[in-house]
Amino acid sequence: MRNGFRGMVVALGVVALMAAGCAKDEVVKKDEPVVQQQTVAPQPAPQPVPQPEPPKPEPPKAEPKMEEGTGAKASEAISLETVYFDFDKSDLRKDTLDVLAKNAEALLKKDASAKIKIEGHCDERGTDEYNLALGDRRAKSAASHLIKLGVAADRISTISYGKEKPAVQGHDEAAWSKNRRAEFVIVK
Repeated sequence: MRNGFRGMVVALGVVALMAAGCAKDEVVKKDEPVVQQQTVAPQPAPQPVPQPEPPKPEPPKAEPKMEEGTGAKASEAISLETVYFDFDKSDLRKDTLDVLAKNAEALLKKDASAKIKIEGHCDERGTDEYNLALGDRRAKSAASHLIKLGVAADRISTISYGKEKPAVQGHDEAAWSKNRRAEFVIVK
């Protein structure tokens, strides 16, 4: 019995050695492809690419002078002035008639083909709808007077901005008086 016990211990030892030795080998099933592990070599850190020096900005070019109070460039040949109105009015004042006479003269003598857009504006008081209508009446009043002075009607268009584009920010008469206006923009 001792020999049987020893044989069994020896057999178990051989099996244990075989199992320990086989554990290091890869087991591959017949249906599965063998996948080889690849080691990735560390990549060196990328070196910065020297960038060319950006071009120096050019100095700003002088632009034609803007007509005071307008958003458009004034023609160098024609200088048109803004006209102003009383509160809640679209009728032309004496000083407005004088400015319109100068504007008509400039349009007739300096550039007889120039087309203009008259923009009507209001101060901040009143509803949007009311101010759009008032700005329209102001622009059309100025246009009508220019036509009486000899400027062809097909050279004039009008638009109302109401209170949307104030010339001066503020909530007092000094600001409001500058915002009740009609501006002349050359549209050629």
